[in-house]
Amino acid sequence: MTPGRILTAIALCWSMAAPAQAEVITITIDKLVFQLAEVEAKVGDTIVWDNKDVMAHTATASDKSWDVTIAPGKSGRLTLTRAGSVEYFCRFHPNMKGRIVVTP
Repeated sequence: MTPGRILTAIALCWSMAAPAQAEVITITIDKLVFQLAEVEAKVGDTIVWDNKDVMAHTATASDKSWDVTIAPGKSGRLTLTRAGSVEYFCRFHPNMKGRIVVTP
């Protein structure tokens, strides 16, 4: 094998072996609204809810698969572990709703 082909083979192996970077997706909570009411994400990504309100909120999956409590002025986070579409809401303020579409 020539040196050029060896370098090409190494580059191909490197590009195939490099895993995709997980993303951090921030959803702001402000004035009783999830700002980014719908997000698309991938398994392994992390959702961060940043609570700008002066009251606590939750991000509670409608299917009860997760429930994140977010104190006033704080953040809550969840790493996505499975694909699917999940509707969520705030248990304290049920009119607050969002949706996360997770792909593999």
